[in-house]
Amino acid sequence: MSLKTALLGALRHVQRINPLQASSIHTAASLRKAEDRKEMRASLPAKDEGTIGERVVDIDTLINRKAHFFPDANTATQLFNGMPFNELPICNIRVSPNNTIISVTDYKGVLRLIRSCGIEGFKNTRKGTNIAAQATAVSISSKAIELGWKTVRVKVRGLGPGRMSAIKGLQMGGLNIVSITDNTPVSFNPPRPRKQRSL
Repeated sequence: MSLKTALLGALRHVQRINPLQASSIHTAASLRKAEDRKEMRASLPAKDEGTIGERVVDIDTLINRKAHFFPDANTATQLFNGMPFNELPICNIRVSPNNTIISVTDYKGVLRLIRSCGIEGFKNTRKGTNIAAQATAVSISSKAIELGWKTVRVKVRGLGPGRMSAIKGLQMGGLNIVSITDNTPVSFNPPRPRKQRSL
């Protein structure tokens, strides 16, 4: 006697005893599904839960503020911490794929401080990482603060992984960055590329 026939026989026996019990056996699974669904819905987060506490930004006021970000005729004489913009010290960041060199000059261009990832103690391929650039920027910013410079202009030149992290490191070191200029040289008639590799 198979299991199927045994179950069918038991079901018929139950139907003979009480037809209400038999119907409850068939509907119990669907009732359980409905209860599970209710529990699942109750445990789900509310729909607007992700937007609670989010900051609302008025776009019109941002656009009006952006007008002050770009230089104009009065920028050279504008005061930052009591110094005119054209007399602020300049922090030059020279970025390459293999190294990041950061130097601080006065407004005339006389070199006062210079640090690189290699001087900081990073060797070989680690010199080209963004962590090395950030560590170098933090150390040179502390030395610039010792000289009495708190507010600087930043000029970035070149492409590499240390571009943004060097600027971030200057801020982490305590320098107040007033402007960021990109001085990356762009050639409009670059040298002829290598011929295509034949496979």
